[in-house]
Amino acid sequence: MGTIRGLHCVTCGAAYGPNDVEYTCPSCGPRRGTLEVRYDYETLKASLDRDAFQRSGPRSQWRYLPLLPVESDAYIQPLRVGWTPLYNVSDVAARLGLSALYIKDDGQNPTASYKDRASSVVVIKAQEKNKPVVTCASTGNAASSLAGFAASTSLETVIFVPETAPEAKVAQLLVYGARVFLVKGSYDVAYDLAAEAAEAFGWYNRSAAVNPFMVEGKKTGALELAEQLNWQVPDVVFVGVGDGSVISGICKGFAELKMLGWIDRIPEVVGVQAEGSAPIAVAFAAYDGKDVWFEDIEAATVADSICVGKPRDIIKAVKYVHTHGGRYVTVSDEAILDAIIRLARETGVFAEPAGAAAYAGLLACAAAGELEGASAGVFITGNGLKDVSSARQVVGTPTIVEPSLRAIEEHLK
Repeated sequence: MGTIRGLHCVTCGAAYGPNDVEYTCPSCGPRRGTLEVRYDYETLKASLDRDAFQRSGPRSQWRYLPLLPVESDAYIQPLRVGWTPLYNVSDVAARLGLSALYIKDDGQNPTASYKDRASSVVVIKAQEKNKPVVTCASTGNAASSLAGFAASTSLETVIFVPETAPEAKVAQLLVYGARVFLVKGSYDVAYDLAAEAAEAFGWYNRSAAVNPFMVEGKKTGALELAEQLNWQVPDVVFVGVGDGSVISGICKGFAELKMLGWIDRIPEVVGVQAEGSAPIAVAFAAYDGKDVWFEDIEAATVADSICVGKPRDIIKAVKYVHTHGGRYVTVSDEAILDAIIRLARETGVFAEPAGAAAYAGLLACAAAGELEGASAGVFITGNGLKDVSSARQVVGTPTIVEPSLRAIEEHLK
């Protein structure tokens, strides 16, 4: 299991011991003082052999325990998380002018989203820290993920989601036994309320960015993608971005593989934001390599999972992408809805709007001639059944018929 060397503030560089602080850098505060988990990479590089590693371990994210902040594997939940399918869609690649296209379908995780990778780690950390209650704010996926992984433990879960969260996601929460508060306000309002409640009642806070172990689970998608391609990573990788934690994790995962010498280069990671919810893309465009300046907005997009006007992991999301040569693009809601249909009909993968946003970004860059001859990967971060109402906006209606062959023939004409 991974040996944590310490926690480092991504803004001021202050170093803390693994247990010196709970959440963020005291000097920089919750927004700018997000912490990065660091390991003893030299020891890991000397002790881990890539080829031997590839032949062992469970077919789940727990095969990466040496690179995860888990102190006791006794708390690993029975649900399988990670090692999601990677589809090589060569026919679509050819039509788009790519040399290869890989679709990573994280909608096949236990609660049908990428957030399972982080929640599974946080549930372990809560038990290691003897915290009886875990909480988070979420647009839906992170919350249902937390509730799902806590369900098989003694942990209680208290969840804060916007009142407008999709019905399917709220139903998941209730089925898993969570105490659910539908907040009259945006995700950002729910986030602040969850943080206030966690501090007041001593609950363990899983909310994006504030918990430094979140990114550690989210980086495993990058580790898997690389291993599934026999360590030959694509030229470019696309991922939808809301709070910034998923893209931060993916960048960190590739960077750690490069440090270990397991891959020879880091892909260009492209963060895709909805036009009505793009504060990270705006901050990235203004970043000069020094301080990250940002402005919160009133976000609005059909992609509820990335509808964030006050992104909490913005510092990592800007710095990590900049450091490793990535970039951001924005897409319209119309392009996102169209991408749901195109992805499903071209690859068979049904994505919720936030997952389809990544595919919309790929399509936009390909149409602009920016990917000619390149190999690309796309992270689909949530299953389409999470939000069927969005998909219904752009598909036709079924045909109602009398139960006879003649009726069928009439409609076929």
